[in-house]
Parts: sequence; C-alpha cells; structure tokens
Amino acid sequence: QVQVEESGGGLVQAGGSLRLSCTASGLPFGKAMAWFRQAPGGEREAVACIDWHGYTTYYPNSVKGRFTVSRDNAKNTMYLQMNSLKPEDTATYYCAADLAILTMFVCQASQDRTAWGQGTQVTVSL
Repeated sequence: QVQVEESGGGLVQAGGSLRLSCTASGLPFGKAMAWFRQAPGGEREAVACIDWHGYTTYYPNSVKGRFTVSRDNAKNTMYLQMNSLKPEDTATYYCAADLAILTMFVCQASQDRTAWGQGTQVTVSL
C-alpha cells in the first residue's frame, strides 16, 4: 500500500518562496507523482506533475514559470519549489502518487489507485 506524506508548508509574503516535500513509501517503479491544491470553496487542481524519470512534467498556466517539480527516486521524495508566490496560491497542497494520466497537457488522478497525503497549508499574505 502506497503512503505519502507532505511537509514544508507555511506562511509567506507575496513574492516569496517555499519548498514542499513529499515522501512516498511503497510506490511501485515507474509511477508518476503530482502536487494538487485546493483553496477554500474551490476544486482540487493539479499544479505540478512529474513522471518517474522526470522527463515529462505538467504545469497549468497559473503556475508555469514560478513552480518547479522534481523528484529523487533514491530518496522516494518529490519536491515542489514555489517562487514568486501570490495570494491566489493560498491553498492546501496535496501530494499524490500513481496518476491516471500524465502528459505535457493533462494531469489527472485516478479514483482507484492514487494515494493522497493529508495536505499541507500554504498561505501567501500581501
């Protein structure tokens, strides 16, 4: 059974940076991982997705050029470097392991297979 755990959230001023980490245990070889976020009253959306080797990544336009996803498979860890943060980035950020679809244009979780972390809060103040 795959288990994931996030860390690194917090409060930061607009324009600042944060780095999130996600450790996955029991993740089979070859599985993609992702960061999703959900703001109060909003839907959960993918903000950064990465395949096993890091060759394919996905970012929505809202974070492209500001967020960078990476992973270290030897450490079973995925990272999200968030720069130039904006108040609209405020949300709970979730780590997800084993996706349904990942291309440069789409990233979707699987209702059956994707393992989710508990989430970590990111708050960006003016």
